[in-house]
Amino acid sequence: MSLLLICLLNFFKLSFQQFPRPCTSADALLKKECCPVWNGDGSSCGKLSGRGSCQDILITEAVNGPQFPFSGVDDRENWPSVFYNRTCQCNKNFMGFSCADCKFGFTGPNCTEQRLLIRKDIFSLTTTEKNKFLAYINLAKYTISQDYQIATGTYAQMNNGSNPMFKDITVYDLFVWMHYYTSKDALLGKSNVWIDIDFAHEGPGFLTWHRAFMLLWESELRKMVHDDNFTIPYWDWRDSESCDICTDEYMGGRHSTNPNLLSPASVFAAWQVICTRSEEYNSRGVLCNGVPEGPIQRNPGNQDKERTPKLPISAEVEFCLTLTNYEMPPFDKLANFSFRNTLEGFANPNDAISNTSQSGLHNALHIYMNGTMSKVGGSANDPVFLLHHAFVDSIYEQWLRRHVPLWTAFPATNTPIGHSSDYYMVPFIPIYRHVDFFISTRELGYDYDYLIESVPPSIQEILSPYLHEAQRIWPWLLSAAVVGCLVTTLFKCAVTQACQKKKKKQGSIFEERQPLLSDDEYQSTYQTAM
Repeated sequence: MSLLLICLLNFFKLSFQQFPRPCTSADALLKKECCPVWNGDGSSCGKLSGRGSCQDILITEAVNGPQFPFSGVDDRENWPSVFYNRTCQCNKNFMGFSCADCKFGFTGPNCTEQRLLIRKDIFSLTTTEKNKFLAYINLAKYTISQDYQIATGTYAQMNNGSNPMFKDITVYDLFVWMHYYTSKDALLGKSNVWIDIDFAHEGPGFLTWHRAFMLLWESELRKMVHDDNFTIPYWDWRDSESCDICTDEYMGGRHSTNPNLLSPASVFAAWQVICTRSEEYNSRGVLCNGVPEGPIQRNPGNQDKERTPKLPISAEVEFCLTLTNYEMPPFDKLANFSFRNTLEGFANPNDAISNTSQSGLHNALHIYMNGTMSKVGGSANDPVFLLHHAFVDSIYEQWLRRHVPLWTAFPATNTPIGHSSDYYMVPFIPIYRHVDFFISTRELGYDYDYLIESVPPSIQEILSPYLHEAQRIWPWLLSAAVVGCLVTTLFKCAVTQACQKKKKKQGSIFEERQPLLSDDEYQSTYQTAM
C-alpha cells in the first residue's frame, strides 16, 4: 500500500521554507526586500486583494544575555535583517511569504473557515493511516521544493548579496537544513567558531521554536500531497522498555549484521543524511550545502548509560508538569526549577536542578537513539525526530493548559540571543515571533487525541445546544412575541380610556372638596413624599 502511494504521489511537486525562491536573486538581496507577488491577483503580497502589504521589519531592541558576547558577526543576528529589511506583513487570517496561505487553524479560499485537526499516537493509526504517513515523508525526501532554496554561503561570501549562493533542496531535507542552520556554531573567521550559541535550543525558545517548526513541516507535507487532513503522529515513549517504533513496519528495524544501520527491509535504509559534519564545516568556514553524507545511523539502547541510563518514565513527565515557572534565570541550560529546561533535558526530571552531565526527558530520547538523532545539527535526518517532537509538543501543551500562563511569563530580555519573546525565529520566512507560539494548540488549529477531553469547554461550547434549540424554535418565538405585543397594546389602550373616563367623572367632586394648592406647595409636598 505504501509503495502504491509513493508512486501516485510522485505527480505532486510542492514544498516550503527557508529562503523563498523569488527572494534569492541578486536584485532582491541588494534591495533587501522579500515581498513576492501573490499569483491570485498579480500584486506584491496580494495587496490588491487585501491579503497583505510590503512592510519594514521592526526588530526587537531587547538586550541579550551574556552567552554570545559578539555583535555583527553572524547572519542570524536580528533575523532576518542581514538579508531583508522588508517582507510581506499579512492581514486577517492570511499567512506565507506572499500571503498566499492561511494561518494555522484556518482554511478555505478566503481563509475564513476554522478547523481543528488531531495528532494521534502512531500505534493508534489504522494501517492505511500509518502507510500514508510513511509514504508522505518518503516522498518528501525525494521531492524538490518549488518554493524555497537553502543558502550555501554566508552573506559576506555572497559579496553582500551581489553574488547569490543558493541551492535547490528536497522538502524533507529543507527542514533538516533549517534545524542545522538554527543550531550551528557561529563562524568568527580563520576557522574560529563560537559554540555557545543556538537559536532553537538551550533557551526559552526551545518549545516555541519547535512548535512552529513542526507546524510548518506538517503544513508542507499536507500541501505537497494535497491532503488537508494529514497530521504528524506522535510516539509516547513514557515507560517504554525499548524503541518499540524501531521495526520495519514503522520507522525501521535494526540491520542484521551492522547494528548501527537500519534494516534493508525499511524504506528509510536508503535515505542519505545531510548536515551532519559540523566540525568539517567549521574548519572550512562554510555552511552545510545539502550534499549526501551517508545512511541514517541508529543503535537504540546501546547509548552512554552514564549520561542516559534509560528512557523517561511517566513520573518524570508528571513532575515536570508540576513546575509553575516556564523559565528561570539565567534562561539557558543552567536554569533551575524551569519547566522548559527540565523538559528539554538539562535539568534533573526529579528535582528540576540543572545537571548538564545527565540527559533527561527530551534530550534522553535523542541520546538513547544512539546515532544520527544524537547530534543536534543533523538529528532531524532521522524520521523518528518527527514522532519524538510531536510528543514533546504535547507535553508542552499539557503545561500550558494546566498553568495558563500570561504572555509575560515568556522572558522578554536577557535571554540567550534569539530566544526573547519578540525575537523573529531563525530561519523562518515568513517571520514569526516566539510569543506567537506561546499559546494553546487549539488556537493554532490542532490538538492531541489524548488531550481532547482535558480542555475546559468554552462559553460558546456550553451554550451551543441551547442556542441551537433557540434557533430551531426562533420563528415560533418571534410570532409569539409579535402577538403578545399586539395584545398588550390593545389592553393598554382599553385600560387608559377607562381610567380617563373615571378620572373625568371624579374630577368635579374633587374640585368641590379638595383645597387648591399653589404650584410651589404641590412640588414641595411631592418631593417630601418621595
